[in-house]
Amino acid sequence: MLTLEPLSPRLLTHFKNIRLRALKDTPSAFGRTYAEESQFSDTQWRQRIAIWNSGTTSVCYIAMDGHTPCGIVACYIDDHDPPRPNVASMWVAPSHRRSGLGTRLLNQVERWAQNLASPQLRLMVTSGNTAAIKFYERYGFVLTGIIEPYPPNPTLHQCEMTIPLHIS
Repeated sequence: MLTLEPLSPRLLTHFKNIRLRALKDTPSAFGRTYAEESQFSDTQWRQRIAIWNSGTTSVCYIAMDGHTPCGIVACYIDDHDPPRPNVASMWVAPSHRRSGLGTRLLNQVERWAQNLASPQLRLMVTSGNTAAIKFYERYGFVLTGIIEPYPPNPTLHQCEMTIPLHIS
């Protein structure tokens, strides 16, 4: 049975596992590399857990299929004026793609962002990641035309996508 678990210190091993799998599977989709993060100590992973799931400025969920992590998504408030929620570290294991898991993960962060009374949810997607762009478009995100350099690889760029949030 698939469950979505809020990131917590008890999920340290699963968090490391899913994050490193994601970095290996889709290296151009993230701002850091497998080589960098595979060298993190448990203390660094614990620090990341605290930062990624503060509850007020960030949230992270790990999808679990029984005892196996199979997806991850995070969302954080940026320093933009006004601050806005940003989707980050979105990834679904190849074995669970096209199952609705990606939508469930995005639904979780969207609910969190709606509680912040922000008018939109934002993300940056690497220009060459066509499958991700199509997925986000099916979800309702639109490309804004804003493009930024992709720091890990100067031959690529990041494209901004946003979706309006319906505040209840």
